[in-house]
This record gives sequence, C-alpha cells and structure tokens, in this order.
Amino acid sequence: MPTYAYACTQCGHRFDAVQSFSDSALTECPECGGTLRKQYGSVGVTFNGSGFYRTDSRAGGGGSPATPTSSKSEAKSSPAAAGS
Repeated sequence: MPTYAYACTQCGHRFDAVQSFSDSALTECPECGGTLRKQYGSVGVTFNGSGFYRTDSRAGGGGSPATPTSSKSEAKSSPAAAGS
C-alpha cells in the first residue's frame, strides 16, 4: 500500500499515512483538527534488472553481432575470391 505525506495548513504538522488507493484522502489534522493538504514530492523509483536502460541492449551485443557477422562473411568470401 502506498504511503502519502500530509501537512496541516494551520499548525504545520507533517506526517505520513499508509492508505489504499481506494481510501479517501485525510482531511483533518490529528494534532489541531485543522485542514490537511497532501504533499507531493519526488518519487524514488528504481528499475532493477536488464532492459530498463538504453545501454542494456548493447551490453549483451544487441548492436554488435552485425559487425562480427559481416566480418566473418567477408573472411569466408575473401579466400574464395583469392582462390579464383
């Protein structure tokens, strides 16, 4: 379940609340009874594993197999051409 940050507009009290997506937003400050406001900040997202970054496909040779394949075909055709 996600954790939401709240701040009171009257007393400035700040706290986090773990709520379901379907739960209504909190509206009353537990300290003074004032109005609460949801706080939005940067979200810490971490992508682990392969395939999330542009360079991941290159690490496994995603773009490099074309180069060895063409050099192998040239190497095979060169001796045949030299023998002809």
